[in-house]
Amino acid sequence: MNFKDNFTALRKQAGLSQSDLAEKLFVTRQAVSRWERGETVPAIETLRALSELFGVSINHLLGYQTDLVCQSCGMPIVPEQMGRRPDGSLNEKFCKWCWDQGVFQKDCTLEEMVEWCLPYMPFGDPDSNRKFLMDLLPTLDRWKTRETPAHQIS
Repeated sequence: MNFKDNFTALRKQAGLSQSDLAEKLFVTRQAVSRWERGETVPAIETLRALSELFGVSINHLLGYQTDLVCQSCGMPIVPEQMGRRPDGSLNEKFCKWCWDQGVFQKDCTLEEMVEWCLPYMPFGDPDSNRKFLMDLLPTLDRWKTRETPAHQIS
């Protein structure tokens, strides 16, 4: 799916008319209509507002593949955010903030990773987000294979 299809489906799912949504975002109904026809895409500030309003990531709104998740921090990743192997090729398993040039950028415990990720979580209170991360991270490759030396993880 692309932005216009995702956006239109989310607006309708929320039970909002184009006019209702335009009013919430402080834009014209014509702007909303142009987004739905695929003529334009909203500015980043408006994408952020839409992301919050619909409870989805900006990546989801824009139609990026949403099944790539960093196997260290659990955040969704797109190609521009992928870490790189020592040979410079992209590594789809880790984001560039967790893994670059074949090594983890943050040598830490699972608990330290949870605390490092908390400020970047846009929704929910810290205690709920901490519990979410404590449940999620052990299911990811980095933490499942914690005994494996970092240089052996590709």
